[in-house]
Amino acid sequence: MEQAQERAGAGGRGAPGPRDGTDGTGRGDGEDGRTGTALELLVHGVGGTTPAEMLDDPRTVRITGDHIAAVFRRTEDADAESRPEDYRGRPVPEAYVWCNLTSGNGTRALWLLLLPFMVVNLAHWMRPTAQDRIRTVRLYGLLVRLVGLTLTVLLVAAACEVAIDLVAWQCAGTRACAERHSWLGFLSPVMSDGGWWSRPGRRLALAAAVPAALTGLLWYLSLRTWRAYESQQPMDRETDPEAEAARTALGRPGFWYGRRLVARLRAAHTAAALLTVAAAVGAPAARFDRRPGGPALLDTLGWLLVAALVAGAVAVVAVVCRRGRSENRLDRELDEHLVRRLPLAALVLFVLALLYGGWARPQWTSAGRLPGDMTFGGIALVQGLLVIALAVVAHLLHRSLPHARAAVRGLGGPAVAMLACALGGVMSGGVSQRVSDWLDGTGASIDGPPVLLTWQASVIPPLLVVVLLLCAALARHTWRLARAEREAVEGDHPGEAGDQGRTRRIALIRAMATLTDRAPLLVAITSAATLLLGAGALVGALTTGQVPGDAARGTYAVVHGAAQTAQALGSWLIGLGFILFVTWGRRAYKDASARRTIGILWDVGTFWPRAAHPFAPPCYAERAVPDLTWRMATWTRATGGRLVISGHSQGSVLAASAAWQLEPSARKRVALLTYGSPLERLYGRWFPAHFGPAALASLHEEVDCWRNLYRRTDPIGGPMRLPGDSGPAVDRAPLRDPLTYGRTELHPLPAPILGHSDYQADPAFAEERQRLLARLRPEVPAPRHTDRPPSVPAADGGPEDC
Repeated sequence: MEQAQERAGAGGRGAPGPRDGTDGTGRGDGEDGRTGTALELLVHGVGGTTPAEMLDDPRTVRITGDHIAAVFRRTEDADAESRPEDYRGRPVPEAYVWCNLTSGNGTRALWLLLLPFMVVNLAHWMRPTAQDRIRTVRLYGLLVRLVGLTLTVLLVAAACEVAIDLVAWQCAGTRACAERHSWLGFLSPVMSDGGWWSRPGRRLALAAAVPAALTGLLWYLSLRTWRAYESQQPMDRETDPEAEAARTALGRPGFWYGRRLVARLRAAHTAAALLTVAAAVGAPAARFDRRPGGPALLDTLGWLLVAALVAGAVAVVAVVCRRGRSENRLDRELDEHLVRRLPLAALVLFVLALLYGGWARPQWTSAGRLPGDMTFGGIALVQGLLVIALAVVAHLLHRSLPHARAAVRGLGGPAVAMLACALGGVMSGGVSQRVSDWLDGTGASIDGPPVLLTWQASVIPPLLVVVLLLCAALARHTWRLARAEREAVEGDHPGEAGDQGRTRRIALIRAMATLTDRAPLLVAITSAATLLLGAGALVGALTTGQVPGDAARGTYAVVHGAAQTAQALGSWLIGLGFILFVTWGRRAYKDASARRTIGILWDVGTFWPRAAHPFAPPCYAERAVPDLTWRMATWTRATGGRLVISGHSQGSVLAASAAWQLEPSARKRVALLTYGSPLERLYGRWFPAHFGPAALASLHEEVDCWRNLYRRTDPIGGPMRLPGDSGPAVDRAPLRDPLTYGRTELHPLPAPILGHSDYQADPAFAEERQRLLARLRPEVPAPRHTDRPPSVPAADGGPEDC
């Protein structure tokens, strides 16, 4: 391995290559070396794979990169640059392997806690395409950042509810509960005989260590993952901002380097979390000190503390409201004073709140629950209003430049933001419900979590009913479509003996593949139902002050029974979900295969930079896109050779993003081959501002040639649907799947239905790759409308030119 890397360094990555128009053998471009050395850079998709599988050779060597992401070659190709004469008729294959960015060691299991943050970060990038609406675009980003801030406050408030309210205030302050959990004995006024820690304020101050530790963990994960993933600087280059904006923001030099924004948001969210914990400890003490006849000094200190906390909250919101990302240039600056002083000031207020709350108050006793309904109710109300405002802004943007295929008619971002809030609420309520049941399963000694959390759990069963009805409707539609597809399947294989079982299976897989295109409908209805049910839960909790079962007592029997059933079933479902969540995380920590499955979720959800929430899982593309850009730029600059970048599934999204980052001259020397690509089907619909028709059309015009392969059985990949004559120039006709319908001389056994996998097994893949290689020349890219070289036959179902 080391010897192979040394050979690669001598003749490959360490050798700058000829700069005088020769190919390394002394021959110029016009002699026998005219075709130069060709490179095929393979990029895998979701789930990852191994270099041996990608290169079809068990002997591979790492050419450049590290244990997280690297470029590999076959051992025999390690020094290909020094032997160009051996690669006259074939390219040098390389494989870029990035799967460890999303499914590495066992700590990835902790990322499950960050799921709501990841979802709200996706909402930021789902902005509709807009024209001349700069202020409206900035308002959209601001609203999403504020939603992200409420999710941080919600998560920390849930931790405060568990540790401060349920454990330290209710259970430790109730004799029956404290006796049931002996480890709380030193906090109980009865069991500890009035010990030092048994005072209510000191109990709250001690319990505050749990949410404070959670805040520290989130801060540490954000900082650590930034250094490991997103600290790679892209290539710095001069660019025309207006020209780049006309295509897509993904081509701007600073798009994949958001250090300044992430650091600023990290400071703001860390400060918000610490202020939330400080308020959870200081507010009950200040409320007690405001009673008639209370100590004047403590009352004054309480007001000062509350004022300081409000000022800190205003400062946090102001920081979040500041302008977002700087993409037109590579922004290496850092707001050091803000990044350091804001969390430090919040930490000082947190310590002062602990000292104030822990002060001796002999007459203070704990009874009932801490007033948390107003806190969680306020968070839910703010989230609902922000989502509604976000929907209005998204509608205005979409109306300015409508995109017919945009998901949810441009409202995909608000819909996903609503689901992120719901997910955060379910996770918060689930933890509170489970801890409450664990502390006091009978419900006789403590009051339990706030009423609103019980109402939110009670709306889960009706929401599931809506989702199940929608899934039933989709299943019925799919069954009808499968019946209609049978005739099309038989028409694709004329002259072959029919097999009804095989025809039904192919037709069903084709029909099921179309469910991807109906995902916007499912998301839209689920999000709307979540908003309405959540509003009903908030109104019910605030107006009645009772759990649903008690609030419905005295009404019609059917109403009372439905309320009790929803309450019990919701609590059970939350408990089941919490158990599954913990089990899944534990399994992912120990099992690499399970961790890889979770990594598939991150492959899709963490492609985008952290622009709305700094505690979201890290953006692997901020490492992968610069890697690919540097590799392609250095190859074309050093060797003058041809380059085809082949991307499968999510790899095609990385390939396109890297191509946009190249200099225009280098971009013209690159051909793009995508297969099973979600560029238009998923990214173009859900992220129209960055992968819409104009962006994809510009990519087709700027690279030397682009060909796309897809199958009707593929639930992820699809055509690019470029406008005008560009569509057929990019998209090849759908590939046959299976390759043969029945048994043939070449395929005596039934051919498998491949769906989203094994595109390279189709002869069309090699045909299109050879076509792209033949077009490229080391001196000047071929004109877009010239005849194909005679040696390359026309591709079936495709035009003769790119």
